Amino acid sequence: MRNVICLVLGGGRGTRLYPLTKYRSKPAVPLAGKYRLIDIPLSNCLNSQMNRIYVLTQFMSVSLHRHIRQTYRFDHFNGGFVELLAAQQTAGEGSDWYQGTADAVRKNLRYIQQHGIEYVLILSGDQLYRMDYREMLDSHIASGADVSIAGLPVHSKEAGGLGIMKIDETGRVRGFVEKPKTPEELAHVRTDPAWIDARGIQSNGRDCLASMGNYLFNRDTLLEVLEKTDYQDFGKEIFPAAIRSKHVQMHMFDSYWEDIGTIKAFYESNLATLAPTPPFEFVEEEAPIFTRARFLPPSMLMDSHVSTSMIADGCQIGAGCTIKNSVIGLRSVIGENVTIEDSVLMGCDYYSTKRENEQDTTTGRPHMKIGSGSVIKGAIVDKNCHIGHNVRVVNSDNLPDKEYPEGVTIVDGIPVVEKGAYLPDGWSLY
Repeated sequence: MRNVICLVLGGGRGTRLYPLTKYRSKPAVPLAGKYRLIDIPLSNCLNSQMNRIYVLTQFMSVSLHRHIRQTYRFDHFNGGFVELLAAQQTAGEGSDWYQGTADAVRKNLRYIQQHGIEYVLILSGDQLYRMDYREMLDSHIASGADVSIAGLPVHSKEAGGLGIMKIDETGRVRGFVEKPKTPEELAHVRTDPAWIDARGIQSNGRDCLASMGNYLFNRDTLLEVLEKTDYQDFGKEIFPAAIRSKHVQMHMFDSYWEDIGTIKAFYESNLATLAPTPPFEFVEEEAPIFTRARFLPPSMLMDSHVSTSMIADGCQIGAGCTIKNSVIGLRSVIGENVTIEDSVLMGCDYYSTKRENEQDTTTGRPHMKIGSGSVIKGAIVDKNCHIGHNVRVVNSDNLPDKEYPEGVTIVDGIPVVEKGAYLPDGWSLY
């Protein structure tokens, strides 16, 4: 696959994932105890034998850069790389902050104009799915397309939040509506479920084909559409324009796919991995999800009760704890008699030292852990949090969305403790 360059887009400000994106970019958000969102597209690329990858970043990208630098290193003989292309000011005109997905690629065209590159695969950095991109490349070549777009069958009731494609009998894209709101807009792009069934995929009543935001371009086609226009976004501008002048083909994908674009989607996707038959498996021998290799001790659980939960490496869980249907991230330190239910804890980046604990004690602040007697239910706790004794992070009264000065924000009814927050002994939502 040396003739393919992969571009993973790092995303914008990630406002819908706030406060998880208060100190990091969307692709750097931790996932399932030990991974980060960026690990998904990068793992898909590597499992597809596509190992020439650029990650385009802009906002709050320090932790993302650190993770990629520490994780994705190749030997000197295979020619593979994962390199970061941060927004930067250069001598070229207009070389400043990226104004959109297409603008980000346009400002890095020199990296895809290398000798021997025939195809450019453009991917989102904040989706959860497993896909073999070689199948998309094969169908792209077989159809003779200039551009191929991964499409997902969905029910019309889900179409309002997605870009929906209109296709002909051959799978060529003939129209596109971004987030159709009216019955008339939807009727224009609806697909007969029988067409989906005829392709060996059970439609189960699904009558729309949604763009997944993954695009495969012939390299010369991509250069043409970016150099001859000033369009800034693929989904809103490049794609609709290409339908009129180029051969745009739909590559159908029918497996689990989730856009981790909101706090609710992030929360539900994490807890969905705990199901007896989860919609997405991190354990798959032929297509594993890679992440940073850490040298952490095994997790230690004292006399605790844990059910239907995921416990990452290096955790210390005290006696009398009850953990149900929750994700416990790396290096989590949990005191005695703590109750955690239906929650996502991201853990810690490091273990606090004796000196740091002494400083916290001197200043009257809790240590970096979950203090004894605390209760966390239906919540998200970001990394490196200092939660005192007998703290309650439970929205039992269905409080409205609210931001607390202590570093807690309720979003879609879900309390989120932001990274590095300090919650004193006895604190609760108010």
